[in-house]
Amino acid sequence: MTDASQGVAFSRPMVAGNWKMHTTVDEGVALARAVCAAVAATRRVDVAVLPPFTHLWAVRPVLEGTGVRLGAQDVFWKGSGAFTGEISPAMLAGWCDMTLVGHSERRHLFGERDDEVGKKFVASLAHGLQVILAVGETSEERDDGRTFDVVDRQLDAVFAELDGPPAVDAWVIAYEPVWAIGTGRTATPEQAQDVVAHIKQHVRARFLDGSPRVLYGGSVTPANAASLFAERDIDGALVGGVSLRAEEFGVIVAAAETAASARDTD
Repeated sequence: MTDASQGVAFSRPMVAGNWKMHTTVDEGVALARAVCAAVAATRRVDVAVLPPFTHLWAVRPVLEGTGVRLGAQDVFWKGSGAFTGEISPAMLAGWCDMTLVGHSERRHLFGERDDEVGKKFVASLAHGLQVILAVGETSEERDDGRTFDVVDRQLDAVFAELDGPPAVDAWVIAYEPVWAIGTGRTATPEQAQDVVAHIKQHVRARFLDGSPRVLYGGSVTPANAASLFAERDIDGALVGGVSLRAEEFGVIVAAAETAASARDTD
């Protein structure tokens, strides 16, 4: 469906669950089964789970045939070498469908630079992995009125690593204000919409073929999901803590399904 005022096709929503450093392998397998059951009725939403690296090979067979996609929480930009503890995209290709790069915890806890995020992005694409690129500002940057400058800088650092525009379907952007991650504080739907719309405009100014889907991430819950998804430019969610509770995660996916159905009838 197209919004006649903007000429922009509505995107198929995505809801991705980032499990972070939680669950044992056995617990992860059980959670994956529960997620598949909770989202079994989903037809209009792409659903993904991002377990720890140690779980990927055990979770993969659980997801086969369910439509739920599998992603890794991070990746290194080299294909191989003396990089103790790192996981390359070559190791993930064939096991994972996607990788997450640039999460705020990687940037702020582990000092990951914008250019390193760009290298991870390009390496993932080169190995046929879809990429979720996370961007977002801190509370200080927001209070200083620098939100747009920050997300533009983070995006431009990735663009600098590219030889040409990636296919729109090959990547997803997740806007995750750092001040709303794991804090219980959520951007209002209007705040999230403003930044997501800006991100899409910034990408389209660089790549005339269009923008990928842009998700919102930051304390997304069953209570606020519907209001976030009602905004015209928000194409789903990157979910943290709630993704560890399959039933609640399923409620968020159902909210995205309802929003997608409403858009289809507009």
